[in-house]
Amino acid sequence: MKQVTKKQLQVLECIQKSIEKNGYPPSVREIGAAVGLSSPSTVHSHLHALEKAGLIKRAEGKTRSITLTELAAEPEGIPILGTVAAGEPILAVEDAIGYINYDTGSEGEFFALKIKGDSMINAGILDGDMVIVRRQPSALNGEIVIALIDDSATCKRLKRENGKVLLLPENDAYSPIEGDNASLLGKVTAVIRRYS
Repeated sequence: MKQVTKKQLQVLECIQKSIEKNGYPPSVREIGAAVGLSSPSTVHSHLHALEKAGLIKRAEGKTRSITLTELAAEPEGIPILGTVAAGEPILAVEDAIGYINYDTGSEGEFFALKIKGDSMINAGILDGDMVIVRRQPSALNGEIVIALIDDSATCKRLKRENGKVLLLPENDAYSPIEGDNASLLGKVTAVIRRYS
Protein backbone atom coordinates (compact mmCIF):
# COMPACT_ATOMS: atom_id res chain seq x y z
CA MET A 1 0.00 0.00 0.00
CA LYS A 2 1.70 3.19 -1.21
CA GLN A 3 0.35 6.63 -0.47
CA VAL A 4 1.12 9.36 -3.00
CA THR A 5 1.23 12.91 -1.65
CA LYS A 6 -0.14 16.03 -3.29
CA LYS A 7 3.41 17.21 -4.09
CA GLN A 8 4.27 13.84 -5.65
CA LEU A 9 1.16 14.12 -7.83
CA GLN A 10 2.39 17.57 -8.94
CA VAL A 11 5.77 16.04 -9.84
CA LEU A 12 4.04 13.27 -11.79
CA GLU A 13 1.86 15.79 -13.63
CA CYS A 14 4.96 17.83 -14.51
CA ILE A 15 6.59 14.73 -15.99
CA GLN A 16 3.44 13.82 -17.95
CA LYS A 17 3.09 17.35 -19.39
CA SER A 18 6.76 17.52 -20.41
CA ILE A 19 6.59 14.16 -22.19
CA GLU A 20 3.35 15.17 -23.98
CA LYS A 21 4.69 18.60 -25.00
CA ASN A 22 8.38 17.91 -25.70
CA GLY A 23 8.54 14.17 -26.28
CA TYR A 24 11.00 13.73 -23.39
CA PRO A 25 10.89 14.03 -19.59
CA PRO A 26 12.02 17.11 -17.67
CA SER A 27 15.31 17.38 -15.80
CA VAL A 28 15.39 17.32 -12.01
CA ARG A 29 15.92 21.10 -11.95
CA GLU A 30 13.01 21.66 -14.35
CA ILE A 31 10.75 19.55 -12.13
CA GLY A 32 11.86 21.54 -9.08
CA ALA A 33 11.15 24.86 -10.80
CA ALA A 34 7.73 23.68 -12.00
CA VAL A 35 6.52 22.47 -8.59
CA GLY A 36 8.27 25.00 -6.33
CA LEU A 37 11.11 22.86 -4.96
CA SER A 38 14.57 24.45 -4.84
CA SER A 39 16.43 21.38 -3.57
CA PRO A 40 17.34 18.70 -6.15
CA SER A 41 17.57 16.14 -3.34
CA THR A 42 13.92 16.82 -2.43
CA VAL A 43 12.93 16.29 -6.08
CA HIS A 44 14.93 13.03 -6.08
CA SER A 45 13.09 11.84 -2.96
CA HIS A 46 9.73 12.52 -4.64
CA LEU A 47 10.91 10.68 -7.76
CA HIS A 48 12.01 7.76 -5.60
CA ALA A 49 8.56 7.66 -3.94
CA LEU A 50 6.84 7.70 -7.36
CA GLU A 51 9.12 4.89 -8.49
CA LYS A 52 8.28 2.84 -5.37
CA ALA A 53 4.58 3.48 -6.05
CA GLY A 54 5.05 1.99 -9.53
CA LEU A 55 4.18 5.20 -11.38
CA ILE A 56 7.56 5.90 -13.01
CA LYS A 57 10.78 4.10 -13.97
CA ARG A 58 14.27 5.62 -14.07
CA ALA A 59 17.50 4.42 -15.63
CA GLU A 60 20.31 4.56 -13.07
CA GLY A 61 22.89 7.28 -13.72
CA LYS A 62 21.21 8.77 -16.81
CA THR A 63 19.65 12.21 -17.09
CA ARG A 64 16.14 12.65 -18.48
CA SER A 65 15.59 8.90 -18.18
CA ILE A 66 12.18 9.00 -16.49
CA THR A 67 9.49 6.92 -18.16
CA LEU A 68 5.86 6.60 -17.12
CA THR A 69 4.41 3.22 -16.27
CA GLU A 70 0.89 2.10 -17.19
CA LEU A 71 -0.25 3.01 -13.68
CA ALA A 72 0.73 6.64 -14.27
CA ALA A 73 -1.52 6.96 -17.31
CA GLU A 74 -4.55 7.02 -15.04
CA PRO A 75 -4.09 7.51 -11.30
CA GLU A 76 -5.55 4.52 -9.51
CA GLY A 77 -6.40 4.05 -5.93
CA ILE A 78 -8.70 5.68 -3.49
CA PRO A 79 -8.70 9.49 -3.42
CA ILE A 80 -7.73 11.05 -0.10
CA LEU A 81 -10.21 13.92 0.24
CA GLY A 82 -8.79 15.57 3.33
CA THR A 83 -9.45 15.50 7.04
CA VAL A 84 -12.59 14.63 8.98
CA ALA A 85 -13.34 15.37 12.60
CA ALA A 86 -13.54 12.73 15.25
CA GLY A 87 -14.46 15.37 17.76
CA GLU A 88 -16.13 18.61 16.77
CA PRO A 89 -17.29 18.75 13.12
CA ILE A 90 -14.86 20.48 10.75
CA LEU A 91 -15.33 22.06 7.34
CA ALA A 92 -15.57 19.46 4.58
CA VAL A 93 -13.58 20.09 1.41
CA GLU A 94 -13.83 17.52 -1.34
CA ASP A 95 -10.61 17.92 -3.32
CA ALA A 96 -8.28 14.95 -3.65
CA ILE A 97 -4.98 15.67 -1.89
CA GLY A 98 -3.50 12.33 -2.89
CA TYR A 99 -4.30 8.70 -3.54
CA ILE A 100 -3.87 5.55 -1.51
CA ASN A 101 -3.85 2.01 -2.86
CA TYR A 102 -6.13 -0.21 -0.84
CA ASP A 103 -8.03 -3.36 -1.77
CA THR A 104 -11.57 -2.61 -0.64
CA GLY A 105 -12.68 -6.17 -1.32
CA SER A 106 -15.95 -5.02 -2.86
CA GLU A 107 -17.55 -2.90 -5.55
CA GLY A 108 -18.53 0.70 -5.03
CA GLU A 109 -17.09 4.19 -4.90
CA PHE A 110 -14.61 4.75 -2.08
CA PHE A 111 -12.69 7.67 -0.66
CA ALA A 112 -10.26 8.13 2.24
CA LEU A 113 -10.16 10.72 5.01
CA LYS A 114 -7.62 11.44 7.71
CA ILE A 115 -9.08 11.48 11.23
CA LYS A 116 -8.55 14.55 13.42
CA GLY A 117 -9.57 14.21 17.06
CA ASP A 118 -10.25 11.52 19.62
CA SER A 119 -14.04 11.10 19.79
CA MET A 120 -13.92 7.61 18.21
CA ILE A 121 -11.10 6.05 20.28
CA ASN A 122 -13.33 3.40 21.85
CA ALA A 123 -14.11 2.15 18.33
CA GLY A 124 -10.36 1.89 17.62
CA ILE A 125 -10.25 5.01 15.41
CA LEU A 126 -7.44 7.29 16.61
CA ASP A 127 -6.25 10.79 15.81
CA GLY A 128 -4.11 10.58 12.64
CA ASP A 129 -5.69 7.34 11.35
CA MET A 130 -6.94 7.11 7.77
CA VAL A 131 -10.47 5.78 7.24
CA ILE A 132 -11.66 4.17 4.02
CA VAL A 133 -15.26 5.14 3.30
CA ARG A 134 -17.77 3.60 0.87
CA ARG A 135 -19.82 6.45 -0.58
CA GLN A 136 -23.48 5.67 0.13
CA PRO A 137 -26.55 7.71 1.13
CA SER A 138 -27.72 5.43 3.95
CA ALA A 139 -26.37 3.09 6.62
CA LEU A 140 -27.64 0.60 9.16
CA ASN A 141 -28.19 1.41 12.80
CA GLY A 142 -24.88 1.05 14.67
CA GLU A 143 -22.57 1.50 11.66
CA ILE A 144 -19.76 4.07 11.73
CA VAL A 145 -20.42 6.80 9.18
CA ILE A 146 -19.13 10.06 7.79
CA ALA A 147 -21.89 12.64 8.04
CA LEU A 148 -22.15 16.20 6.77
CA ILE A 149 -23.77 18.75 9.08
CA ASP A 150 -23.96 22.37 7.82
CA ASP A 151 -20.89 21.92 5.54
CA SER A 152 -18.93 20.24 8.33
CA ALA A 153 -17.98 16.56 8.24
CA THR A 154 -17.71 14.24 11.23
CA CYS A 155 -17.03 10.56 11.89
CA LYS A 156 -19.54 9.02 14.32
CA ARG A 157 -21.64 5.92 15.01
CA LEU A 158 -25.17 6.13 13.56
CA LYS A 159 -28.08 5.53 15.91
CA ARG A 160 -31.76 5.71 15.04
CA GLU A 161 -34.10 5.78 18.02
CA ASN A 162 -37.75 6.84 18.38
CA GLY A 163 -37.77 8.50 14.95
CA LYS A 164 -34.63 10.52 15.75
CA VAL A 165 -31.14 10.23 14.26
CA LEU A 166 -28.15 10.55 16.58
CA LEU A 167 -24.46 10.62 15.71
CA LEU A 168 -22.70 9.02 18.65
CA PRO A 169 -19.07 9.51 19.66
CA GLU A 170 -17.08 6.55 20.97
CA ASN A 171 -15.54 8.58 23.80
CA ASP A 172 -17.40 9.54 26.99
CA ALA A 173 -15.81 13.01 26.92
CA TYR A 174 -18.03 13.94 23.92
CA SER A 175 -21.79 14.34 23.61
CA PRO A 176 -24.00 12.86 20.87
CA ILE A 177 -24.83 15.10 17.92
CA GLU A 178 -28.44 15.44 16.78
CA GLY A 179 -28.34 14.16 13.20
CA ASP A 180 -31.84 14.65 11.77
CA ASN A 181 -30.51 17.29 9.35
CA ALA A 182 -27.26 15.47 8.59
CA SER A 183 -26.42 14.14 5.12
CA LEU A 184 -24.73 10.77 5.09
CA LEU A 185 -21.59 10.75 2.91
CA GLY A 186 -20.74 7.11 3.47
CA LYS A 187 -19.94 4.21 5.74
CA VAL A 188 -16.48 3.61 7.22
CA THR A 189 -15.26 0.22 5.97
CA ALA A 190 -11.63 0.21 7.14
CA VAL A 191 -9.10 2.01 9.31
CA ILE A 192 -5.45 2.39 8.30
CA ARG A 193 -2.88 3.28 10.93
CA ARG A 194 0.78 4.07 10.30
CA TYR A 195 3.38 3.49 12.98
CA SER A 196 6.54 5.59 13.01
